[in-house]
Amino acid sequence: MKKFRKVLDGLTTSSPASGAGTMGSPSCGSAAGTPTTAPTPKEIDIQETLVSENFQLCKTVRHGFPYQPTALAFDPVQKILAIGSRSGGVRILGRPGVDCYCQHESGAAVLQLQFLINEGALVTACADDTLHLWNLRQRRPAVLHSLKFNRERITFCHLPFQSKWLYVGTERGNTHIVNIESFILSGYVIMWNKAIELSTKTHPGPVVHLSDSPKDEGKLLVGFESGTVVQWDLRAKKVDFRIYYDEAIHSVSWHHEGKQFMCSHSDGSLTLWSLRNTTRPVQVTFPHGKILKDGKKESCKPILKVEYKTTRSSEPFIIFSGGLSYDKAGRRPTLTIMHGKAITVLEMDHPIVEFMVLCETPYNNEVQDPYAVVVLLEKDLIVVDLTQSNFPVFENPYPMDVHESPVTCTAYFADCPPDIIPILYSIGAKHKKTGYSQKEWPVSGGTWTLGSHTYPEIIVTGHADGSIKFWDASAITLQMLYKMKTSKVFEKPKGGDSGEDDPFVVQMVSWCPQSRIFCVVGISAHIILYRFSKYDANAQIVALEVSLQCEAEDVISPSETENNPCFSEPGSHSPQPHHPHATSPRGGTPEGMKDSCLKVKERSVRVPPGYQAELVVQLQWVDGEPPQQITSVDINSAYGLLAFGNCNGLAVVDYLQKTILLCMSTLDLYGSSDPYQRLTRSPRRNRQSTSEFCMRGLSNFYSDSKKRIRTSYQSLTELSDNQQSIDMERSRSPTSDHVNGHCTSPTSQPCSAGKPRVPVAPEGRLARRGPGRPPFRKAQSAACMEISLPVSHTEESRENSFSRSRSSSVSSIDRDTKEAITTLQFGESYARKNDLLPTPCLWVGTSLGVVLLIPMSIPTDQEERMEESVTMGPSGAMLMLKGSVLRVGFLDCFGTLIQSPYEIWRDSNAPEDPDRPRKRKLVHFSPSSSQDACGEGHLAVVCSERQAKVFLMPSQSCLFVHNITESSFVLRADIVSACNSVCLACFCANGHVMMLSLPSLRPLMDVNYLPLTDMRIARTFCFTHGGQALYLSSPTEIQRITYSQEMCDNLQEMLGELFTPIETPEAQNRGFLKGFFGGNTNTFDREELFGEAAAGKASRSLAQHIPGQAGMEGMKVAASGVVGDLARARIALDERGQRLGELEERTALMMTSAESFSKHAHEIMLKCKDKKWYQF
Repeated sequence: MKKFRKVLDGLTTSSPASGAGTMGSPSCGSAAGTPTTAPTPKEIDIQETLVSENFQLCKTVRHGFPYQPTALAFDPVQKILAIGSRSGGVRILGRPGVDCYCQHESGAAVLQLQFLINEGALVTACADDTLHLWNLRQRRPAVLHSLKFNRERITFCHLPFQSKWLYVGTERGNTHIVNIESFILSGYVIMWNKAIELSTKTHPGPVVHLSDSPKDEGKLLVGFESGTVVQWDLRAKKVDFRIYYDEAIHSVSWHHEGKQFMCSHSDGSLTLWSLRNTTRPVQVTFPHGKILKDGKKESCKPILKVEYKTTRSSEPFIIFSGGLSYDKAGRRPTLTIMHGKAITVLEMDHPIVEFMVLCETPYNNEVQDPYAVVVLLEKDLIVVDLTQSNFPVFENPYPMDVHESPVTCTAYFADCPPDIIPILYSIGAKHKKTGYSQKEWPVSGGTWTLGSHTYPEIIVTGHADGSIKFWDASAITLQMLYKMKTSKVFEKPKGGDSGEDDPFVVQMVSWCPQSRIFCVVGISAHIILYRFSKYDANAQIVALEVSLQCEAEDVISPSETENNPCFSEPGSHSPQPHHPHATSPRGGTPEGMKDSCLKVKERSVRVPPGYQAELVVQLQWVDGEPPQQITSVDINSAYGLLAFGNCNGLAVVDYLQKTILLCMSTLDLYGSSDPYQRLTRSPRRNRQSTSEFCMRGLSNFYSDSKKRIRTSYQSLTELSDNQQSIDMERSRSPTSDHVNGHCTSPTSQPCSAGKPRVPVAPEGRLARRGPGRPPFRKAQSAACMEISLPVSHTEESRENSFSRSRSSSVSSIDRDTKEAITTLQFGESYARKNDLLPTPCLWVGTSLGVVLLIPMSIPTDQEERMEESVTMGPSGAMLMLKGSVLRVGFLDCFGTLIQSPYEIWRDSNAPEDPDRPRKRKLVHFSPSSSQDACGEGHLAVVCSERQAKVFLMPSQSCLFVHNITESSFVLRADIVSACNSVCLACFCANGHVMMLSLPSLRPLMDVNYLPLTDMRIARTFCFTHGGQALYLSSPTEIQRITYSQEMCDNLQEMLGELFTPIETPEAQNRGFLKGFFGGNTNTFDREELFGEAAAGKASRSLAQHIPGQAGMEGMKVAASGVVGDLARARIALDERGQRLGELEERTALMMTSAESFSKHAHEIMLKCKDKKWYQF
């Protein structure tokens, strides 16, 4: 192994990218995305097993509530639910685990959904006037047919049960008929001018309702918006009756006998009509309209939908939405249930989009017997139990409350310890809500089984109200395990209610699943450290105050800085705080500082089992200046240390001893080896008050169509203070930039004021800004999260900012003094080139592409660890890359990922066992463990916004370099294990997802997957082990994806089946007399009426048929599935009709025979009436 070590050391001189002070970038002629490597001898060649065939990118499953829902449908036989959205998405839900997401390619809003009941198909009508037929008999549904209307706009669709003809109403008032087997338009059309009287002078308006009569399928009820209702005889092609009403119609619902129907109107009224007399309504009611003193009825809001459902054992149900009076402003949306004389009003938290009553039978001419009502709200889905008098709500088994408070950050952990999920679930179950219906969730269709490729996975979400949620994400499902609120650590803030939740917004989380130590970073520049316990306890929360706010005089000159006695000596490695304002627990606040707007509870509090707060670290205010946001954090349970940084500096806290070990500005970390010339600046003049900062409304934080993001990545966009600065930026030479990737940001406020206390450098290092220089806003890192995107920025400018180029034309003399800490990583490594053994180290990455190593001396004995202090200080070791540093990871000489050391979890609140004293059990993954095979040393993988490098430690030689992107920048980078190996996963701002092999940084996959159009994606995208990743695709939905070919191949096995073969329930026997006297005596053959032979062909210009993009397999499934079953159903109906026809003929013959017999008997009676007996 001596030869191997010498070969590696020899690379230091042969590599063009070696050395601590050189950039190590490839030559100018190398293309972007091409790895540049030093001459690599065969002796260090690591056998890499990953190839490009191991990777494929595809979506797996989407969790959460459909964003901006628009439509709802339910299959009463298959018991599956479909929800359409404004973005063209369709979510199909069944039993837990059966959850499918489909997306229309056009992205047009879904107007209406219609299931082909028990046929495994779904028809969608979209806002671009296109009908689509989806095949649900495959695990990933696909479009079989599409029909695009060219001259008319679709307003309403209706598909009768067991029919293959779809009625389509349009904005012009016409009704077209579509064959769903072939998706071809029939020549049969109900024109609006034929539906209304010739004397009518006004257009009836768009079609808002279509339904066939329960009494006779050959009668079609057509409702127009103006208030006109027409019953059209499909056979005779004429109108049976017309109804005119003064108020606009919103919906119509039949009584199951087909003799009555009910309409809801725009004035808040319900009208009941009888077919016996259509001149006036049988009944007009204003359910929520009161009679005023002057005798007039108060005006009410429109009733948008009504359902009229009958029951066998009681009065019918009348269920409707809307209809409340206008007298009270701000009233909640309501669903009203009228059952007999009882009226129940259910208040909803959000506006009602649609509701649907679930009934026992799919036949509309039978007693309906409703048992539940599904209510689709703008931000929730609830199901009400109608079988109980108090109408309780069913407990929703789907994760529909991801967005209960806006999600602000995510973390994804795969292959967790197997015991963590059950214990989190057992504790979280104790805090579940009660009062739900005891009945089973009614949406129970489909089948789902636990796949063979499953392992424990946990997703952690942080929210705008300071809450944290743990989700079980195993086997592509999502179920909430545990929820906690960080706001409980603090006293309730004083002030208005508008900003009540704002100070607790969660920015970052750091979790060690093995030790169960959890760390939360909040927007008020605070960090909370939690320990997990199965027992409740009386806890006293320790608070530490740290100041990373830099001070400066208004005028800075080199002479002043030389005479400043507070500066530390260059290269000092003292563990004591370099900043005079780092304070001890409960220490006094130095003069000129303000307390944080959040006050930690000082009293001892009783905390329940679960995560219990142990330590709170807060950054202090200085002279009314709020502290800068924390940009990076890392925690290590084996060392007992917590490190965090912002754009001013770095702090390290010993959470075991509750002390501050290090508090330094970024410049102090360099010592005398700072490679940059920097311009120091005066502090900001615009002070912010404490109350103004703390009580900002949540509307300034979260991003949607009307609100703006409060946290943002600073280097995503570019802005100068005025036109003069823009012109100067353009005129600068790009070669003046010493570190590419350093960009200008409009979204960031300048990072705190002033000049930090820095080690004395030569006089030429500091320069004053001349009066003629324009005030540039300088860059921070893309990973640096800063508060307050200006509200005046438009949504368009915010979205378009991602495609702008990132300025690199900032000269070194104009650089801001602020250098953000963008990544932190604890681990066993070599801090200096001459180190023989690895020691605990902290790797610090900055926004200027510099990686600094800080060695630590940590006592190994447990008692000494609690008494003796940890010593640490900068070593002077420095590595450099292009762009802000995003990720640091370690590999051993075999190319295996080295995990950070951790402490095995122990419950600090558990009862003491005198025989088994509680001791810390540490697990170390030291790189020296493999020295027998490879010699001492390990590989360090560092990834920045533009570049990835692999260094050999301890020589700090750069072995491999790869320029990831030149035109964009990396937003997220993670070192992940996949296919029994390790790779580097990157997500770029231009939407590309890339995989690089390790350690050679060979490109394995580059897919243009997702154009970055929203800050939400940048803030929440994260990779994890096992080939998975996730991001927030909308404010309410989590999208999971996989980049593993193996998982893509097994995805069909993991997904649920939407369709299961179920016998269609038999129609009830109506009885001979009921059918004879009051039923439909003629069979209705739609094929005979609507087919091409009878109705002819429709105009080609009216609609265009578009074949679906489903594969051949899907087409075969459809041919044998939907169409085949429909054909069989049609044959069965024909046979049934034939038998009914034969019965009808026999009955007619019997009637004829009876009439003939009666006639002959009467004639004989008349003939023989006057004869005597002897005359016969």
